[in-house]
Amino acid sequence: MSITTFAVAGATGRLGGHVVDVLTERGHQVVPMSRATGVDIITGEGLAEALTEVDVIIDVASWHASDQEAATEFFRTSARNLHEYGQKAGVAQITVASIIGVDKATAGFLAAKKVHEQLLLSGPIPVRILRAAQFHEFVGQLLDWQQGDVAYIPALPTQLVACRTVAEELVDLALNPCEPAPRTPIPEIAGPRKEILAEAAALLGARRGIKVAGVDGSGMPDAEIAAEGGFLPSPHAKLAGPTFQEWLDTQP
Repeated sequence: MSITTFAVAGATGRLGGHVVDVLTERGHQVVPMSRATGVDIITGEGLAEALTEVDVIIDVASWHASDQEAATEFFRTSARNLHEYGQKAGVAQITVASIIGVDKATAGFLAAKKVHEQLLLSGPIPVRILRAAQFHEFVGQLLDWQQGDVAYIPALPTQLVACRTVAEELVDLALNPCEPAPRTPIPEIAGPRKEILAEAAALLGARRGIKVAGVDGSGMPDAEIAAEGGFLPSPHAKLAGPTFQEWLDTQP
């Protein structure tokens, strides 16, 4: 089967923009789905029309806040709608971006993503999942959320990865429609080396004139699991550059 038409849910988001770019560069037809393009995967507005003649949905739509209950409701509705409308349109596969370590999560946004995976896998359309490490771009977001002269950032281990790298891997997975062998682990993509979140934030903070202080992260959901490396990539993960410093050097 030659797959040529992709619908990207969350096409105008941080990861979605890169996914659209990668697909376009590789010569595929892309249907960008977001509220900005008149498609709402929660209300269903414009969804049936958008999925006409689409072969594969790439789902990178995300909830904008960390509240577990609201995020879970968002993912529950989006999973149901993508399966329901996708099945009617004859979509062959859904490929979704998730997060490394969600299977261990007990609270917060990651726990919502765990439910999201389960809901998608239980639907009628075959689903492929790619779990990614935290994005390089997330570090700037952490600094943006902070108030005052000092940013208090958790000194937790992570293996930051570039959004573009994740987008390329996600498209590769979406182009490979064959079912994984039984008990094959869910594929993972992470950056080339382990980093400490607070140290990465300090590199960016130095450019922005923001002082960064590392803290233990006890206010975060599952901070203990994170501190023990529970959200670091598995041995089977694909590791790909650039490092955070290399990526930062290319930013305007």
